[in-house]
Amino acid sequence: MLRIGEKQVLEIVREVAFGVYLAEGAGAKESVLLPRKEIEPGMECGSRVEVFLYKDSSDRLIATKRQPLLCVGQTAVLKVKEVTKIGAFLDWGLEKDLLLPFHEQTAKLYPGDECLVALYVDKSSRLCATMKVYHYLRKNPPYQLNDEVRGRVYEISDNFGVFVAVDDCYSGLIPKREGKGALKVGDRIRARVTGVKEDGKLDLSIRDKAYLQMEEDAEYVMETIEDYDGVLPFDDKVSPEIIQREFGLSKGAFKRAIGRLMKQGRVEIRNGHIRKITE
Repeated sequence: MLRIGEKQVLEIVREVAFGVYLAEGAGAKESVLLPRKEIEPGMECGSRVEVFLYKDSSDRLIATKRQPLLCVGQTAVLKVKEVTKIGAFLDWGLEKDLLLPFHEQTAKLYPGDECLVALYVDKSSRLCATMKVYHYLRKNPPYQLNDEVRGRVYEISDNFGVFVAVDDCYSGLIPKREGKGALKVGDRIRARVTGVKEDGKLDLSIRDKAYLQMEEDAEYVMETIEDYDGVLPFDDKVSPEIIQREFGLSKGAFKRAIGRLMKQGRVEIRNGHIRKITE
């Protein structure tokens, strides 16, 4: 069976003026053309050739000896060549560029951008790219708790958090309770592994351990207090939702930061407000 989007070793079964036809073997019902320009010396009927199968600009199945940057089910970082009315076209190493439809994009793209995508076969049996790579990422990471990793943000969910492809191939997640809202799709980040789930997915944090992070959080909270003219309209008993909205911190991190500032004599809690202490 000829499989679009995959590499296959096929046999040359017939030669024509414009190339050779390949099949799984003599007598096979299905065959595919390898164009004349890709034929190398010594290739003749009976020779076996490794090729990649895709559709040409006329929507015909065709073989090529050129190696694409990804096959069906795989992920790769590709460059945007152009953006049209139907989507973005990506350079994946073949003559015909790869279509990334608008409905498969998780962020707006421009020519020259790089994006992490997976390759799939659409309902019309055409090869397309998708930025929704969650189900294509690997779940056998070589990382353990507290390891530092690098990754790429590929999707942001209001319900779950920031989805990250670690090393552009492993599944990771920064929970929604973390971060200050500055991350966006395409960002390259450094993170710490805070957990490895049974299915191999990684829990990540872009924050350091609590005792190391406290000082940075305290300074950030102090800057925000100063933006409020020195008085926050709430104290440390405020709801986690308001803390997340105003600071992008968990309630625990917020309370540690306020405790740090109080110990330094820089703020006080009085009458339901957090106030900057001025000399």
